[in-house]
Amino acid sequence: MSGRIFGPVAQWLLRRGIGPNTVSVTGTVAAIVAALALLGTGRLVIGPIAIGLILLTDSLDGIMARRGPGPTDFGSFLDSTLDRLADAAVFLGLVIYFVRFTEGPVSGYGVVAATVCMALAMTVSYARAKAESLARTASVGLAERADRLVVALAAALAVGLGLSPWLLVVVLGLLALASAVTVTQRIVAVWRQGEAR
Repeated sequence: MSGRIFGPVAQWLLRRGIGPNTVSVTGTVAAIVAALALLGTGRLVIGPIAIGLILLTDSLDGIMARRGPGPTDFGSFLDSTLDRLADAAVFLGLVIYFVRFTEGPVSGYGVVAATVCMALAMTVSYARAKAESLARTASVGLAERADRLVVALAAALAVGLGLSPWLLVVVLGLLALASAVTVTQRIVAVWRQGEAR
């Protein structure tokens, strides 16, 4: 599906000498700027929409790598590393929103929930990467990256359209719980592979 949509764009960029790593860096910078400049300034309608559109192109660099000279280890490493920065920026933008635009308990709980989501998002990704470095797999889990971002951005958009900020707090709390479950699932998966050996 993404190949049919972004394939022509990938070909157009490759013909102009633009490489997949350049696209990875550009997309990440755009996502970080959008997250901090829009979510962090309380623009919870245009912010989630803009970030969502940027993240939709996340597969573009992979398509370019496959249609160009081929995927490289460095390209894969760079893309995964930059994804973590983009994820962190989204949750950091929400932390700033809660600090600047909400008051009382909703502000405190919101900051905690968004911060925990950010920390656990990094842990989920690290668990998989570390498992793969040990020649094991840990791709299981309740909350994958795309799921977390879609749910968080959808909740932020709903708040931007007029619903209570408490909705975002609750959703982030549930995301944090799902992420914690995912970390546990990955730990158990790697442990079982070790026992089987």
